Formats: sequence, structure tokens, C-alpha cells
Amino acid sequence: MLRLYHAPFSPNSRRVWITLLEKQLEFELVEVKLDKEQFQPVFLTINPFHHVPVLVDDGFNIVESLAILDYLEAKYSTPTMLPPDAKDLAAVRMVQLLTVNELMPKMIPLTAQILGLPGGDAEKIQQAQQQVTTVLKFFENLLDDRPYFGSAYLTLAEVVAGTIVPWLTKAGISFSELPKLSAWCDRLISRPSWQTTEPDLAVVKSRMAARIE
Repeated sequence: MLRLYHAPFSPNSRRVWITLLEKQLEFELVEVKLDKEQFQPVFLTINPFHHVPVLVDDGFNIVESLAILDYLEAKYSTPTMLPPDAKDLAAVRMVQLLTVNELMPKMIPLTAQILGLPGGDAEKIQQAQQQVTTVLKFFENLLDDRPYFGSAYLTLAEVVAGTIVPWLTKAGISFSELPKLSAWCDRLISRPSWQTTEPDLAVVKSRMAARIE
């Protein structure tokens, strides 16, 4: 059976968890508490880079969430989560990589604001909001009349961006001029896989507060 080592509040972990649920695969969920448990020898034998997620499939350890997603898509292709058309596939990959490379780094200065914690550099928060808005406008223009990026069905673009973008409203990012992206968010958060994996905000806040202290 597949085994996913994860942390409930990690968007990297959550994207793999959602994919496993959407593909209706049997798997075991193993929580790794990121309070030094990831540095324990037992976990380091699975991932020497001491981070989550890790997917273990019959003794084969896969690290890095995007690699895990590609592995699952290649091995368990039903339902398919990558479109065959070249332009549509490019759209999916752009969304994935822009989320990882542009959005996620900007989540760091926004985290305190999202969780209502003290601290946070006002200038860095403003810069982060501006960069995030640029990415979201790009996403808005990338969506067409189909419900998902480059597809009529859920893709790996959704499981990556969909664990970040819906949270941004909590950081004061307005979606008023992004109607297609706003509707896209609504479609995602109504899905059982998103509801099942939604992190408990109180738990996240408590753990982040402990780190700040």
C-alpha cells in the first residue's frame, strides 16, 4: 500500500494528499510532526533532506511533491490529471511552477497576517501582496471558458495552486477583479478532497505562534 508521510498544514503535503484522494487510491497517512521529528534517524532513512511530503510505494521512496505528482499520474493514470494538448499541458505546468516559484515564497511574509499573529514587516508584506497580485492576474487571463486550467476536468495545476490561492483572501488579497479565478476557487473548496484535507486554522496558528516565540 502507498504510504504518505505528511504534515497537515503543509501545502506541499496537501497537494499529494488531494491527488491520492482524487485518484481514489488506497494509502496510509503518516503524520510527521515538524518539531524535530523530521530530523530523527528513522525519518532521515526515508528522506535525508528532512522535509515532507514523502511517498513510499513498495520500498521506493519519492521526495519532492511535484515529482510525487508526476509519479502518481504516470502509474495511476485514471482519472487523468494532465491534458494531452501541448498548450493545455503548458498551462498546467505554468500554474504549477508559478505557484511554487512565485507564490509560495511570498507566503512567508504573509503568514503572520493570515493567521492573525503579531509581527511582519509592513514593507515586505506590501511587496508580497503586489507580487501575488501579478501572479493571480496571470492566472485569471490563463483561465478560459473551461472550469479548470487547460481542461474540463481537474488537473495537477489545481492540486498545486489550489492549496495556496484560496488562502490568499485571508491575507487581504482582493479577488473582486478576478471573477474566473474566484469561481475556480469556489469549485475547488466545494470538492470533498479539499474539505477532507483543509488544515485546522487553530492548530496551524498555535504551531506557528510557538515557532515565533
